[in-house]
Amino acid sequence: MQEWVMGSFSLWHWLIVLLIVVLVFGTKRLRNMGGDLGSAMRDFKKGLQGDDEEAPKLKADPAPDAEKTVSEAKREKAE
Repeated sequence: MQEWVMGSFSLWHWLIVLLIVVLVFGTKRLRNMGGDLGSAMRDFKKGLQGDDEEAPKLKADPAPDAEKTVSEAKREKAE
């Protein structure tokens, strides 16, 4: 019989560790932790990709000539 080796532990060692973890934490808490971990990883991946839909859209600055024209118009109006 072949024995599966995962690091320095056999398959039976990992099964015993899994059984102890389930007994200590319970299946409901493990399920909640798994869901939280999955959603955290999903959010992290979205952050790395940089969603364009959620990013605020910035308006382009007006051309320097347009600013001069607006400021000149204000001065003329004030005079």
